[in-house]
Amino acid sequence: MIYGYARVSTTGQNLATQLDKLKAAGCEQIIEEKVIGVATKKERLDSLLNDLQGGDTLIVTRMDRLGRDTIQLLSLVEELEQRNVFLVILDINIDTRTPTGKFFLTIMSGFAELDRTMIKEKTAAGIALAKKQGKYKGRPTKFTDKNPALLHALDLYANTSKTVKEICSISSVGRTTLYDAIKERNIVRGGNAK
Repeated sequence: MIYGYARVSTTGQNLATQLDKLKAAGCEQIIEEKVIGVATKKERLDSLLNDLQGGDTLIVTRMDRLGRDTIQLLSLVEELEQRNVFLVILDINIDTRTPTGKFFLTIMSGFAELDRTMIKEKTAAGIALAKKQGKYKGRPTKFTDKNPALLHALDLYANTSKTVKEICSISSVGRTTLYDAIKERNIVRGGNAK
């Protein structure tokens, strides 16, 4: 099945141009949506992506119809490729049904990976400098020794037979945080803290 996806950012904008191009590209079904590009939820797109089956093709008129940036788009492309779903982006002539389209996306993926690596290196260098200057305090701790949620979770662990999963659900304390606190305090099931 060949699906088309058309999106505009405001209710005042018109989908007609996108619809014409998608129909001309052979779309058998077109999903329309009016939602801003930076919105994290695009319900109709999310639903379409979930429904795509192996061998299906998704066509959009422009790359920015699917995601805010190249990295987000490439993540989607990787997911679609794993599911054997093809992607066509009309304005830049990408068609993953062809070797050339796949090659172009591979190059884009390489640039995106380089960008991610450079951001990580800059972040690490900034942290190292801040540590050297004594300005880096690390990530703020959400659950301190006086946090009631953590204290409640530790009490449940020490004095009940509830599972760690149940305790985390009740207290909203993460599993790693709870285990770290248990280890720091040498708490043993049955109520003994050393």
